[in-house]
Amino acid sequence: MRIDKMLANLGYGSRKEVKQLLKSGAVRIDDVIVKDPKQHVDEKMQTVTLNGEVIEYKEFIYLMMNKPPGVLSATEDSAEETVIDLLEIGDQVYEPFPVGRLDKDTEGLLLITNDGQLAHRLLSPKKHVPKTYFAVIDREVNEEDIKAFAKGVTLDDGYETKPGELKILKSGLRSDIELTITEGKFHQVKRMFEAVGKRVVYLKRISMGPLPLDETLELGEYRELTDEEVELLREYQVK
Repeated sequence: MRIDKMLANLGYGSRKEVKQLLKSGAVRIDDVIVKDPKQHVDEKMQTVTLNGEVIEYKEFIYLMMNKPPGVLSATEDSAEETVIDLLEIGDQVYEPFPVGRLDKDTEGLLLITNDGQLAHRLLSPKKHVPKTYFAVIDREVNEEDIKAFAKGVTLDDGYETKPGELKILKSGLRSDIELTITEGKFHQVKRMFEAVGKRVVYLKRISMGPLPLDETLELGEYRELTDEEVELLREYQVK
C-alpha cells in the first residue's frame, strides 16, 4: 500500500495534508525517513512511525458496544445521534457500520465493523444466527406463551415468525423473560409479544451467536473484540 494512502485511510489528513507530513520528515518506515508519497509499505511486515510513535494499520475493525437507549443503529442521521457518533475519531476513520439494528429505545449488544463479509454471514437469513434478548413484559408471561413462541406467532402484518425459545425468569404483573430468535424483523420482539396480547416495556440484547454482551461495558461504552472473539464469529456454525 502507498504510504500516503495508508496515512490518509487512518485519518491523518487529506492526501494533500499527508504529503506535507511526509515532506516534514516526520514519517519513517523501519526507521528510515520517507518523503515520497508513492513509497509502498508492507503494513504487516514493516514498522511505520510518525514523530516516533508507531502507527498500527488494520484492514478491519471489530467493536462491541453496549448500545444506550435513544441512539440510532445507523451510520449517519441528519437529526439524531447514531452509534457511530459515539465512536472515537480513530475508530470512525475505518468507516464501520452496525451489524443489524437495535431499535432506538433498545439497549445492549451491538457489533460494529467494516468487515462486510462477516456482517453478511451474521445477518443472512439462511444462517439462522440466534440473538438472545432480556425483556420486561407488562403482564404475566406463562406456559401458553412459551408454547406459542415455540411454534412461531403471527405478527400484525400476517408474517409468521420462525420458532423462538422463550424462558420465564420471573412471572407476575411484570414478567422478566429471555427470548432467543433467529431472525430480525422490524420491532420483532415487541411485535411477537403484541401477538399474544402483551407489551414489552424494556428490551436489551444480551447475545448474538456465540458472543455474549460484555457486562463490564457501561451504556454507550464499547471495546475492540479480542482475536479469539473475532475467530469465534468467523467460525460460528449454527447446529
